[in-house]
Amino acid sequence: MGRLFGTDGARGIAITELTCELAMQIGRAAALVLTNETSKKPCIFIGKDTRISSDVLEAALCAGICSVGADVVRLGVVPTPAVAYLVHTKGADAGVMISASHNSVEFNGIKLFASTGYKLPDSVEEEIEKLILDEPENIVLKSHNEIGKIMDYIEAKDDYIDYITSCIDTNLNGVYLALDCANGSSSATAKKLFEKLGARVDMLSAEPDGTNINDKCGSTHIENLMAYVKEHGCDAGLAFDGDADRCLAVDENGNLVDGDKLIAIAANAMKNNGSLKNNTAVVTIMSNLGFFHFAKREGIETAATKVGDRYVLEEMLEKGYNIGGEQSGHIIFLDHVTTGDGQLSGAKIIEILVNSGKKMSELASVMESFPQLMLNVRIESKHRNVWRDDENVKAVMSSYEEKLGDDGRILVRESGTEPLIRVMVEAKDAALMEEACKNISAAIEEFIHK
Repeated sequence: MGRLFGTDGARGIAITELTCELAMQIGRAAALVLTNETSKKPCIFIGKDTRISSDVLEAALCAGICSVGADVVRLGVVPTPAVAYLVHTKGADAGVMISASHNSVEFNGIKLFASTGYKLPDSVEEEIEKLILDEPENIVLKSHNEIGKIMDYIEAKDDYIDYITSCIDTNLNGVYLALDCANGSSSATAKKLFEKLGARVDMLSAEPDGTNINDKCGSTHIENLMAYVKEHGCDAGLAFDGDADRCLAVDENGNLVDGDKLIAIAANAMKNNGSLKNNTAVVTIMSNLGFFHFAKREGIETAATKVGDRYVLEEMLEKGYNIGGEQSGHIIFLDHVTTGDGQLSGAKIIEILVNSGKKMSELASVMESFPQLMLNVRIESKHRNVWRDDENVKAVMSSYEEKLGDDGRILVRESGTEPLIRVMVEAKDAALMEEACKNISAAIEEFIHK
């Protein structure tokens, strides 16, 4: 991770950590770095989620961008992938999304997109960081008629909905769906999108008030959707996160269909219809062992990357793959979009459902998940990385690695978006899995509180 940017943009508690001053500085530096090769007056698109702090940070970003001579076009409340799509197709020089994704309301974040619609590589983010932190004297402010203007793109949501609709070839008429919008960005688009595709739609958590984003709803709190789908006899449910770049599903029995299973469903369908490029699906090291067993059985190759959709995307672009994602529901259909898109992912899965003539539970049975448990240990910045060298932590992990053998695995990593160490254990033996996860977490806690 960089000094300001993590695995998915700059993020922190809004206003006190991700301050207005920092947002303004990011706006200035990003505008200069991302538009330095344009021969016309630069134009940057800005979208936002429904957090109460998003308007404030938008104002600060607009001020920063305009102060160095670039124009701003405000998209309003839109999904993150809408920013990526519109930047690329409408000729903007860069894009900004104000969102902390699946995090609770006190957090917010700033995600940057190049003119291509792709998230920035580490090297470009480091250039922006350098300008802010090391070379602020190189930021030259404009005055007089050279100051940028602020404009609004009123049709942004409709243009995005029209595009996602065009990516689905099958009418979803007769499908009964429940959609949980996490009181976030998809609240502005999901109902119109899925009804346009022909589905009957019930909406959950689609009334944002600025403070209820991801609050016991959406893809990180899917229990309500699971109960609703079963109680109301829906064919399936789809849950999005705060900025709608993730999607998880629920089958007709109210059971979770996570990102690994959604990728398995999509990859299998793509293999069968001949559209799976290089016969490969890209996942991360955190993907369930069951996915790799599924892929081997179906004759599908796998590539596993570091955690983070940016690393999945880099592998896809480098090797020419067209499906990849994460267990959390970030799924990239690269033939259609440049980043994870929860609503496109959901629509694609429902299209497969309709074309198969099966129930969602039947589709999901293509992959059997190993029992998996993840516990989070909160850390301060001073503890980052150093816990890895603690002898007791290493001994406990080594002991359980030996006990699990080939029937399980342990993954311990620092989050790129939150001040957490994530301890994940998978095993055929659920009791051993739970014991290992709890004891490894306890060993890390013990080191932190020494």
